[in-house]
Amino acid sequence: MNGALIFTEKGIYCPAGDFYIDPWRPVDRALITHGHADHARSGHQRYLATHQALPVMHHRLGDIQSQGIAYGETQKIGDATVSFHPAGHIPGSAQIRVEVGGEIWVVSGDYKVTDDGLSEPFEPVKCHSFVTESTFGLPVFTWPSQAEVAKDLNQWWADCAADGKTAILGAYSLGKAQRLMKMLDPSIGPIMTHTAVEATNAILRTQGYDLPDTIAVTQDIDAKAHKGCIVIAPPAALGSNWAKKFGPVSSGFASGWMRLRGIRRRRAADRGFVISDHADWTGLLSAVKNTGAENIYITHGYTDIFTQHLNNIGYKAQVVPTEFGDTDQDSEDAS
Repeated sequence: MNGALIFTEKGIYCPAGDFYIDPWRPVDRALITHGHADHARSGHQRYLATHQALPVMHHRLGDIQSQGIAYGETQKIGDATVSFHPAGHIPGSAQIRVEVGGEIWVVSGDYKVTDDGLSEPFEPVKCHSFVTESTFGLPVFTWPSQAEVAKDLNQWWADCAADGKTAILGAYSLGKAQRLMKMLDPSIGPIMTHTAVEATNAILRTQGYDLPDTIAVTQDIDAKAHKGCIVIAPPAALGSNWAKKFGPVSSGFASGWMRLRGIRRRRAADRGFVISDHADWTGLLSAVKNTGAENIYITHGYTDIFTQHLNNIGYKAQVVPTEFGDTDQDSEDAS
């Protein structure tokens, strides 16, 4: 069996349905796994994504011609049958199942296998061929429980408040920021957000996602008037002139990359919290196993090491070239 999906210079292509999945060059019909910038790009003529993913995509991409699809709903496109299934990465993220003549492929996009209490939880999908990321495809990457991270995060915030400092937490504005908000203890103080984060909050609240109350840091707000607050902002805001308006601060950064000591130092944050919206080493292996797939295609991340390991344990694994984000720690959607 082969040919249901092929890898081209424009993206992952289905000849039977004449569509692409997360293409990185302009195409006529694009099926999109989620709204992060390296997977949902501008320039396509038609977009298909989950109902939950589309509002953020419209916010980021503008006036696009789009169609929504429910999780688990099947749609016939040419001679291919497609369906979208939860990926657990961020709200609205999906794995895309493609069936052509009895051959089943699943393109996972980005994913994590643990339930974060916000995103639709990951669901394994049986297939013959599985297309997976390997952003954190090294054994060193193992994540502590979300409860552990929440405890450390809230203790840091409480300590900052007691010391008269504002806690500023760097987190990507779509997915990670909202996940962290739900982990915070609002009895410690107010939760404030950079306008980029708050714009995403507003969209997700409209869709019914349950987020705590937040205060947007607008130009006319007196930041120093909100004693004991925590501020959630994009990573680039850490140490910027924007951050200086809060007076004495303690900076934190939340990412899977915080597992690596060297990156913690380069970030120059006071605290690093190990938490990611991608699967860790164990999560990647469990996802691969639970698909039942024999053929594994690795798109981005620590591709060579993860591929070699899969081949050593009996899979037919290979690296495929894509233009998805991988180890760029400064990317808005990297971790």
